[in-house]
Amino acid sequence: MHLETEIKTYLLISNEKFGIYLFDKNNHKNIYKKELKIENFNRDLDFEVLINFLDNNIFKIEKLIGNFVENIYLLIESKKILNLNIGIKKNYDQIISKAHLEQTITEAKDIYELNYQDQKILHVLINKYIIDGEQFSFFEDGLNCKNLCLEIKIISIPKRYALEIDKVLQKYQIKIIRYLDNDYVKDFFKNSDFELPNMASNIINGCNNNEVEIIPKISKKEGFFEKFFQFFS
Repeated sequence: MHLETEIKTYLLISNEKFGIYLFDKNNHKNIYKKELKIENFNRDLDFEVLINFLDNNIFKIEKLIGNFVENIYLLIESKKILNLNIGIKKNYDQIISKAHLEQTITEAKDIYELNYQDQKILHVLINKYIIDGEQFSFFEDGLNCKNLCLEIKIISIPKRYALEIDKVLQKYQIKIIRYLDNDYVKDFFKNSDFELPNMASNIINGCNNNEVEIIPKISKKEGFFEKFFQFFS
């Protein structure tokens, strides 16, 4: 039980390779790693091979940690992943606060979800943040602003594709607690020698200050991005 709280399970899924890892977050290293290169892979994910891969590794992992694997972080590498930039401009002509920023990003997210209802959002990234024609790297409360411009990159996958993977893991009573775009994770750490789970762990922990993690509102006192609005904190 104590060991399980110190490690995280990561699963990599692509058409070319599967990988499963137990990452020790305290010592920043893998304590279990198994990868399978898929020969003669097809355009679509081979779920039969995925199930066999999980059958061969889940029990070994559970024996190692002395408990069931209940949660997993999923890294997806697929041509089905959609990257789309959204530009949004708001005219305020007043002093703006974090609330104005939250409103602008929420509006962009709502526009995306309205036009891409079959997509599940994985990442929301701020490419550009501009006030009155001047680009900033972070947000400060109390700035006098006439025009606020944001260029937001949204990375998503088809909901149906995510559901198919989720159903496979449900057979092992495993819940996916975070979906990540593997290409985005690797590209962010392209100049490092970190192993994949270490990269993913850092992304999840907010190392990319340009990423906004969208979560449901959890209390009346906290705004939509109050705890996870990392880019402007």
